[in-house]
Amino acid sequence: MAELRTDRLILRRWHDRDLEPWAAMNADPEVREHLGALLTREQSDASVARFEADFDRRGHGWWAVEVRATGDFVGFAGLDQVEDGMPFTGVEIGWRLARSAWGRGYATEAALAVLDHGFDTLALPEVLAVTTAANLRSQAVMHRIGMSRDPAADFDDPTAPEGLSVLYRIARGPGSGVARSTA
Repeated sequence: MAELRTDRLILRRWHDRDLEPWAAMNADPEVREHLGALLTREQSDASVARFEADFDRRGHGWWAVEVRATGDFVGFAGLDQVEDGMPFTGVEIGWRLARSAWGRGYATEAALAVLDHGFDTLALPEVLAVTTAANLRSQAVMHRIGMSRDPAADFDDPTAPEGLSVLYRIARGPGSGVARSTA
């Protein structure tokens, strides 16, 4: 699927015009607070190339998020395979928005569309989310979209700035794409 639409957002494949605002997000210490080091322009551009290659290979991945009313790029949201070396496996949901888009409900709106796609189109049995224990904003989105924390799965992540990371889960509801908590 090339794009998802919500009332206010379009989740779509990446365009060249997204590279500059994406690089600005990756150079913003507040946006990267729970993610680690700032990225150079080259690293940022390379991440988009990886996103697109993964999308081409799997048919899903990280969509660019655009505000329908303005056409402004405000971040990304999507689904990705959990990285090798993690203490769990599965498909992870994620999002990252520019600071100018914070506090408007865009992360929740985009995440709900991604969950629907994961359950209804991809027929995933479960979706996971990971963040640092200190990233309360992302955890709030996880709660709003119906995910539950799995404290038994918390783990020390040597790549995370704060070390301790937390795992959230949501399972596909029986007989439909309706999500339900599993923890």
